[in-house]
Amino acid sequence: MNLYETDNFSKFGKHFQENLTQLILEERTFCDQMQEVLDINFLELKYLQAFTNKIFAYRERYGVHPSYKIMYTIVRTEFEDESETTKKAIRDYFVRISKCTTPIHDADYIKEQSLDFCRKQKLKEAIVKSVKLLQKSSFDDVSKVINDALKLGANNDYGYDYVKDFEERFQIKSRSPITTGWDQIDLISRNGLGKGELGVVISPTGAGKSMVLVHLGTEALKIGKTVVHYTLELADVSIASRYDSCITSIDLGDLIPMKEKVFEAVKDIKGTLVVKEYPTKSASTRTIKSHLEKLRQRGMDIDMVIVDYGDLLKPVTVTREKRHDLESIYEELRGMAQEFECPIWTASQTNRSGLNAEVITMESISEAFSKCFVADFIFSVSRTIEDKNTKGGRIFIAKNRNGPDGLIYPIFMDPSNVAIEVLDPTGETIGEIAQNSAKEEAKTLREKYKQYRNQKKGDSKDV
Repeated sequence: MNLYETDNFSKFGKHFQENLTQLILEERTFCDQMQEVLDINFLELKYLQAFTNKIFAYRERYGVHPSYKIMYTIVRTEFEDESETTKKAIRDYFVRISKCTTPIHDADYIKEQSLDFCRKQKLKEAIVKSVKLLQKSSFDDVSKVINDALKLGANNDYGYDYVKDFEERFQIKSRSPITTGWDQIDLISRNGLGKGELGVVISPTGAGKSMVLVHLGTEALKIGKTVVHYTLELADVSIASRYDSCITSIDLGDLIPMKEKVFEAVKDIKGTLVVKEYPTKSASTRTIKSHLEKLRQRGMDIDMVIVDYGDLLKPVTVTREKRHDLESIYEELRGMAQEFECPIWTASQTNRSGLNAEVITMESISEAFSKCFVADFIFSVSRTIEDKNTKGGRIFIAKNRNGPDGLIYPIFMDPSNVAIEVLDPTGETIGEIAQNSAKEEAKTLREKYKQYRNQKKGDSKDV
């Protein structure tokens, strides 16, 4: 390349330049880097030049990075010197990026290429300047020119800047929660689990935690969301059949003879469901992350991820302690929820104390209590033998970062067609339930003892 060649971003195309300008607006630290090295003329399009100039001017005048709300005002009031064509192009561009709810998938590439291009241009300028200095200046002067150019555009992300990022504190951040389908739970969780949040269902074996996860996925599908359901215990077709039953209310045993009716119901479902099966302990969070990346590369926007269930994932790094492995798995799931900006639901097995408990608390969580620390919402499902016979049970809200916890709700659960309803709370406390359970148990024991005594008396008379 000719040292004296003037260049711009034209070779990268319009889409690249529009995304670059959007990233300059959205990411303060990247904007810091670009402002040091970007010549506005590198942008080929006039409306992007004017838009980026306003971002830089606002930062220099007020010392803070502008928000979308501020740029909305600027777009409406501060481009009077531009032609009508440019003003319209600016407005149209700002509307497009304002309405965009998905992140720029190739952001890392755009940032890397644009910074590399701009820094090379600055270095070229420094080399040209140093050639002139060689005849009349000292070595230190020449060295300083080159070194200063090399420092420009370097990564200066030291964290959240209290002053520069002032506007960010006053932006309303949308959680974009996805309903659980239960009014009572949505009421206390601020309409469900939000993006970047981890929800955990705790229950003993056979209590229906997989059914609960299918219910949560079904409710997301009904409102047009894309759900990716990972199963590490059951076959993918078994999980898909449970979705069929949950959507249609047809019993699992009747799905095959009612195939046509099932198809008519599911073909019009608004959302998209992907069920991915992995053998138990064969997949890690890294495996899931890789699969999600592939789906995104195919243009699929991930709205909810379900992992059935977290305890069956393989740890990325194996330690001597199972509890440490489980803790790291749940930390990685939480990080994945933040990275993909979607809610993740998973389940956890209780220890033996939860098998016949009327209410399951976090004390019954299997192996690693510390996995509760990273979760945003935790609820347990308890179903005694009597509950299973009467299609009843209880949900206990063990942890809720967005509202109250410690609440108990009676539920109706029919596993035959994956029907789960959360009923109005009765106002019972754990202590009262435990006390009533103890009274019932004592009453049962007294009855058995009485029968035993009567039988013994009868045996004595016979002798």
